[in-house]
Amino acid sequence: MRIVVMGTSGSGKTTLAKRLAAALGLPRIELDAINWRPGWVALDQTDRPEFVRRVQVAIEGEAWVSDGNYATVRPLLLARATHLVWLDVSRPVVMARVIRRSFIRAVTGDELWPGAGNREQFARWLDKEHPIRWAWDTFHARRARYEAAFADPALAHLSLCRIRSNRDADALLERLTREALPI
Repeated sequence: MRIVVMGTSGSGKTTLAKRLAAALGLPRIELDAINWRPGWVALDQTDRPEFVRRVQVAIEGEAWVSDGNYATVRPLLLARATHLVWLDVSRPVVMARVIRRSFIRAVTGDELWPGAGNREQFARWLDKEHPIRWAWDTFHARRARYEAAFADPALAHLSLCRIRSNRDADALLERLTREALPI
């Protein structure tokens, strides 16, 4: 299985991808960890060919779970994927999650991606690019884009799953675990 987990910021991509990878015994590809360099430098904006190269290397394996939203590499991921999971949870759920996550990260000072040195700071919460603002400002446009993507006949080769709740996520995890069992 090669599973792409997508959704807006704060939708639960990382959490679900971690759960899927652990349950299925698959490596997890965290696109944010590939993208973000020290000092909040985004590789997909500063050296797009290198970002693409790194993602290509990461998805060469026969089985994996990826999480992240980067239009630059989405076609590569979807061409290799067997499953596409869209976390389509409500805006209030997204906002609660992204605010809680940002608060915890700011308080603990934990590094977001090992080796990058990037840490959450309360002072950045009002920045347009901060996940809280980003999730709020882009929620409806992203939902419309993902809905259109799910309807695209070019993705007919994928097993598509739209997750709207924790119960849906649990059911998906159970189903994929059964599918992965040897016959």
